[in-house]
Amino acid sequence: MLKIRSKGGFTLVEIMIVVAIISLLAAIAIPNLLRAKHNANEAASIGALRTVSTACESFRAAQTPATYPASLAILGSETPPYIDSSLAAATAATTPRQGYYYTYALVNANQFTCLATPAVSGTTGTRIFFVNESGVIRLTSATGAPIE
Repeated sequence: MLKIRSKGGFTLVEIMIVVAIISLLAAIAIPNLLRAKHNANEAASIGALRTVSTACESFRAAQTPATYPASLAILGSETPPYIDSSLAAATAATTPRQGYYYTYALVNANQFTCLATPAVSGTTGTRIFFVNESGVIRLTSATGAPIE
């Protein structure tokens, strides 16, 4: 009598090899994905500061006498809004927007500053960005002073 033997599954060695290969791929890919997310957050922060700068100039042009807004919340609450409500609300007291908090300050009717700081330094972003009425986005030092 002839017996036919069929394999019904994988051996333990085969499963261990597959797990080792998947672990190796994950060890290579995960740090790259985290770095990509970090870089995307920083790029989004620069874009958000550009949006704030443009919105402030548009707001100022529509005012008589010309003045910058008192807060980001004003830019988000106008009809139609100058900026997205999630950006207007991304202050240190609330939820960050794409890993960054935004601190806006009206210096006087002709000057404003906006600082973008990472929510978790080193994880959601490393660099701190700054823009004022000049519209030039700059890196800042740890104290928040713009680096020229």
